Amino acid sequence: MGAVATDALAIFGQSEREGETMTTLILGQVLKFHGSPFEAPPEATARHDSRGAVAVDGGRILGHGPVDAMRAAHPGAAEIDHGAGLILPGFVDAHMHYPQTAIIASWGKRLIDWLNGYTFPEEARFGDPAYAAEIAGRTLDLMLANGTTSLASYCTIHPESVDAIFEAGAARGMAVWAGKTCMDRNAPDDLRDTAQSAHDDSAALLARWHGQGRARYVITPRFSPTSTPEQLEALGALWAAHPDCLMQTHLSEQTDELVWVAELYPEARDYLDTYEAHGLLGARGLYGHAIHLTERERARLVEIGAALVHCPTSNTFIGSGLFDPSLFGTHRVGLATDTGGGSSFSMLRTMAAAYEIAQLGGTALHPAQLLWLATEGSARALHAEDEVGTLAAGAAADLVVLDLASTPAIAQRAARAEDLWQAVFPTIMMGDDRAVAQVYVAGQAMK
Repeated sequence: MGAVATDALAIFGQSEREGETMTTLILGQVLKFHGSPFEAPPEATARHDSRGAVAVDGGRILGHGPVDAMRAAHPGAAEIDHGAGLILPGFVDAHMHYPQTAIIASWGKRLIDWLNGYTFPEEARFGDPAYAAEIAGRTLDLMLANGTTSLASYCTIHPESVDAIFEAGAARGMAVWAGKTCMDRNAPDDLRDTAQSAHDDSAALLARWHGQGRARYVITPRFSPTSTPEQLEALGALWAAHPDCLMQTHLSEQTDELVWVAELYPEARDYLDTYEAHGLLGARGLYGHAIHLTERERARLVEIGAALVHCPTSNTFIGSGLFDPSLFGTHRVGLATDTGGGSSFSMLRTMAAAYEIAQLGGTALHPAQLLWLATEGSARALHAEDEVGTLAAGAAADLVVLDLASTPAIAQRAARAEDLWQAVFPTIMMGDDRAVAQVYVAGQAMK
């Protein structure tokens, strides 16, 4: 652990021991968005202080700005200096499967075979609280190492799996959205619940966890093929009773999946209709992948204000297809690793994959757009943009500090940069956990 990180832990640890808070200035380059770079020229939506500071106290952001101004506003504040490190909001992963951590990068399967060959056998192990706790802790530590401070995760059908991820998140001070994954058909016997037990288990977990600290419960039908209409109806009723919760599921990930959905729901107009008909379409819905959408589905999602979640490394790794980059300008869109179908825990690698996929779709995403998607864009998808993914005053002090010269290849390219965007783009395209110089969760240095 570096001297800066050690100093940070000492400062915050002393504050906790004394039972009081201490204002701290975290110094470096500071990048803050004040609007969506998909709604205005990207460079015009960001503020960059080449020598700036973020003021933190009590786990919250007090403000940010040029270092001299912040020192004047907070005389006597402790300081942690990251030099030329780029300070951003911590990355927000809007869709992942923590129970698939141990099977990430498994070879050679498309979606349905992936579920049967890898996912379901692994998920069956999560009725064991000790195993669930082990993988939950491992997942969050891997996320933190890669600069991700908040995430939305599917669990398994086991309530123990939900307890494990929320407990691990609480131990690290992280904001975690998660829920019991519900399935009552087209899954192994030991991974099926029922319409009634899915409702009742979810309701009990929601009552136990939702709003406890930084935990937020998410109602979670896996996807229409693994739920009967009765189960979808029961979960729709639960969502109607708790409209402040999010609901997460999968939508139009692979073409063979669409054929399967049409066979299982012959009365539905399209895939989205299988959710809407059962009360599972809403503004607080998260619809993962959304690659093969009909025009009706596109229009309906905009009308409702629902969020799509782009999972680029997963879409290529299991051969799903290419997300349409035009959706970034028309829909609410978050960005996600989708581990373990996704092939990396890194939101930097995820941004790089999003760039490459958009290029294939005829669009060159600006570095500002990529960084925004991984922070405030995903936070907006989670309806949490006032809490995470931002440097706004009052938000949680969840931060990532990027080293823009973390490897020789990146350093030599960044050295030729003529502006911030040219300097940061090589890290987006080639960076990994070595580029993450430090991570703060509620003001606590974690790395």
